[in-house]
Amino acid sequence: MKNFYKFFGASALYTALLFSVFVAEAQINTPQGSQFATVSQRVGISDITINYSRPSVKGREIWGKLVPYGMNNLGFGTSTAAPWRAGANENTTITFTDDAKVEGKDIKAGTYGLFFDVKDADNATLILSHDIDSWGSFFYDPANDALRADIKTESAPHTEVLTFEFNTVNPNSAVASLVWGERAFPFTVEYDVTDIVLNEFRNQSKGQLGFTRQNWEQAASYSLNNGGDLNEALGWINQAIAGQFYSQKTFNNVSIKAQILNKMGNTAEYGKLMDEAAGMANMNQLNNIGYQMMNAKDYERALKYFKTNVKNNPTDPNVYDSLGECYKMMGDKKNAVKNLKKSLSLNPPANVKANSERLLAELDAM
Repeated sequence: MKNFYKFFGASALYTALLFSVFVAEAQINTPQGSQFATVSQRVGISDITINYSRPSVKGREIWGKLVPYGMNNLGFGTSTAAPWRAGANENTTITFTDDAKVEGKDIKAGTYGLFFDVKDADNATLILSHDIDSWGSFFYDPANDALRADIKTESAPHTEVLTFEFNTVNPNSAVASLVWGERAFPFTVEYDVTDIVLNEFRNQSKGQLGFTRQNWEQAASYSLNNGGDLNEALGWINQAIAGQFYSQKTFNNVSIKAQILNKMGNTAEYGKLMDEAAGMANMNQLNNIGYQMMNAKDYERALKYFKTNVKNNPTDPNVYDSLGECYKMMGDKKNAVKNLKKSLSLNPPANVKANSERLLAELDAM
């Protein structure tokens, strides 16, 4: 009996200890005083994401008081000169899905702790740190800095709850701002969108993406229109036209090749290829390249394309409107008026009607 009670007594003690550990570690999930938030902005095909907690003003004096100026000893942790945590609770973090520039300085893709050294009412230093797991800035170490950039703060309408926002977004950049109280801390993030897009294609074209003609066309066109390498774009469009697994000339790929060659200065080959593309074009495509020729002041080729469109589509008012506009640009008033009035006689849609009437008014022929 003694051994029996000894065994069960030890077992009960073990169970009690296990229960006490479980109770100590298990906690219900309750809201924090400063709620957690995430804000994200896409630039091109890349994202900027900020994770932070949102304290409220609650009538307190923020700048220079609750958030003291300069680097400070917070009385806890290992840092004796800590910046402001740019929020509350855990580290505020910022994530870049691709290499970027912040305030003109290079930063690698990844996640960083985000801090501010608030110097005075108008100036601050943005600090991005490799330390993303600490609580606030109590353990801030300048040896972990990935980027420091001086910024100017701005006055702002009162914002009760600390907010990160993206109010300015451009094709290649966005301005992120921390806004709290009556101050804003803006900083600019830039992505080399063209390089990122084309690098993604370069990598993915080695796989399944490279087996589709349209992907090579799209990459070549994007490079052409967004400052990419023209020789590389020419190689891509040649791959689309005569690829290893397909060989198909289309209006799209022939006209893209023509535009690449034109941008490279080969105007003679450009004209030949545009004529070839015109032979494969539908009505809208032919109309579009007619305007391309007109904008390039190649009026004879534009006139040829517009006339072909009229011949092929004799009941469409838009083709007469376009032909009339071309004659007007060439200074042939008689034929311009004739074709614009023909367009109006065919009950054109509102936009075509408005254009024909505008052109006729400019010709004093209404």
